[in-house]
Amino acid sequence: MSKCVLIAPLHWGLGHASRCIPIIRDQLNDGNRVIVSANGGALSLLQSIFPNLEYIDIPFMEITYPEDGNMSRHFFWRGPALLQSIWREHFALKTMVKKHGIDIVISDSRFGLWSKKAHSIFITHQVRILSPHFEGIINLLNQWVMNRYDEVWIPDYAESPGLAGALSHPDHIPKHAKYIGPLSRFNEPIQKANEELEAVIIISGPEPQRSLFEAEMARRFIESDAPALMLRGKPHEPSEKIIGNLKIVGHLDDQSLIEALSGCKKVISRSGYSTIMDLDVLKIDAEYIPTPGQTEQEYLATLQTSN
Repeated sequence: MSKCVLIAPLHWGLGHASRCIPIIRDQLNDGNRVIVSANGGALSLLQSIFPNLEYIDIPFMEITYPEDGNMSRHFFWRGPALLQSIWREHFALKTMVKKHGIDIVISDSRFGLWSKKAHSIFITHQVRILSPHFEGIINLLNQWVMNRYDEVWIPDYAESPGLAGALSHPDHIPKHAKYIGPLSRFNEPIQKANEELEAVIIISGPEPQRSLFEAEMARRFIESDAPALMLRGKPHEPSEKIIGNLKIVGHLDDQSLIEALSGCKKVISRSGYSTIMDLDVLKIDAEYIPTPGQTEQEYLATLQTSN
């Protein structure tokens, strides 16, 4: 029988929404009714691919990163607001489950979206969260959240170290967790064509670090004579401009992105896990530049460089 499935990606950039694309496709192929909870750029991205789905809003606090990169201090002060937001979305879900007749909830890193009235699935590659401070307490909270769900899906290879290393392959994983392989909207490696572009630069992540990264990369390539393409990660801002040999676009559809990647010498991007999964499927190496102070990305960038 057809099920009603709610799919809710975290809105820290586009990565969580991007890796929900194959999950949405699988649910639709199974004949299920899919409802999506998303906002901002994540909403724009998913609406561009699935315009006929039903979209609802379960609010969650806006996440920002400090300009000085001191993540521990930043989240220490925002911790109470984050916990409040988790409980608000949890109680909002109760209303949504009843109103829409939801049978299954698939939460990509949305901590509060479990329900006793629906089969609840939590997607995370961070079974263990790395932190320079309070790591023990943070992981106790992480374990508590995972234990609220009926299943935990880990988007990585089962064999260690996989793509996420110690994040996805700690000493112990929850008994109700399973590895489902990398999640990517792409299906196969690309074929390299004439490499007309020096680089494709993929901008991503929450503000203000996203804009700081964009400005840094723009300066780097505007001053260069080599042709390059910058993707701003703004599907809701489909603008395009050319400065010197640098072409800047808000977003590309999948086919246009594949064509660009097949014709470039290198890719430069943040070391977000969804980007790493996409490039792994496409069999493309990249120059990864982590978001300053984001321990996860710093670890993943080092791991990918060493592999």
